[in-house]
Amino acid sequence: MPDRTTARFRGTAAVSRRAVTRAATATGLAALFGATATGTTEAATAAPGVTQIGPRTFDVSLPSAALGRSAPVRLVLPSSFATQPGRTYPVLYLLHGAHDDYTSWTRETDIVAFTEGRELIVAMPDAGPTGIPTAWRDGPDYETFQLTEVPALLARDYRASAVRVVAGVSTGGYGAMAHAARHPGTFAAAASYSGILDTTAPGVPSLMDAIVARENLAPRSLWGSPVLNLLTWRDFNPRARAAGLRGTALYVSSGSGVVGGTGDWLPEALESALWPSAHAFTDALALLRVPVTTHYYAGGGHSWAYWKREFGASWPMLAGSLGVSA
Repeated sequence: MPDRTTARFRGTAAVSRRAVTRAATATGLAALFGATATGTTEAATAAPGVTQIGPRTFDVSLPSAALGRSAPVRLVLPSSFATQPGRTYPVLYLLHGAHDDYTSWTRETDIVAFTEGRELIVAMPDAGPTGIPTAWRDGPDYETFQLTEVPALLARDYRASAVRVVAGVSTGGYGAMAHAARHPGTFAAAASYSGILDTTAPGVPSLMDAIVARENLAPRSLWGSPVLNLLTWRDFNPRARAAGLRGTALYVSSGSGVVGGTGDWLPEALESALWPSAHAFTDALALLRVPVTTHYYAGGGHSWAYWKREFGASWPMLAGSLGVSA
């Protein structure tokens, strides 16, 4: 990958999630950023449930039958959205990780500046507090929200084409591969950065339970018991559904964490815990002769410092599948 791509994709200054959420819902932001001079259409700025965050960035509150409530989606529209009203655009879906939210990609990276001049829509849908975008056994159906309701919104109101790619970090990396595997042909490409890619690997069910417990959600509310409901766990497991990824361009990256790490033990320990899961997934792809680009690196932690770099490395693949400039 050219150095210039990695260099252009830098992190932004750290801001708390609460602060960004307050900013996203504050009144008067459209006037502050000058809605009439943003290059977006009046319909995009004036629709109910839409809050303008920046010249090209909007938060949409989408009523969802799958979730039983309205849920947010952050959008970054292309620069030419207003000037080319007859044009449709491919969509880059970016999924957030656990204990974070739909604002994370714009908070932690410069994805808005990075996509300036590139003719695509960036969609960052909510996946709940755990960031696990699946159909919960006792809870919401984030899979339907992200794969049916959000695309319908984008096609109806934002001229999205049927060309889509998906990328995610951590549990969002799980979502990227699970969505693409469980719904073949939906995405032209999928990328996972430190994703949970074999949900039944040793130790991983306990990790998933810990993610659920940290958000004070009911035990076993995700997919039930990993023993008694093993078939359900397998059904939502990217490794078990790997055959569905045939024909999808794939990128998988993960670090070894503690082994070869620098001593930042908590994120490195988490990265180490996911290392075998990622390898089991790509080994399954190899057995099926499904091509995948992998980047397994020594050390590394479960953090944006590495995920930003990996997004840059995967961008040429994602851009090629979107049909936009790398």
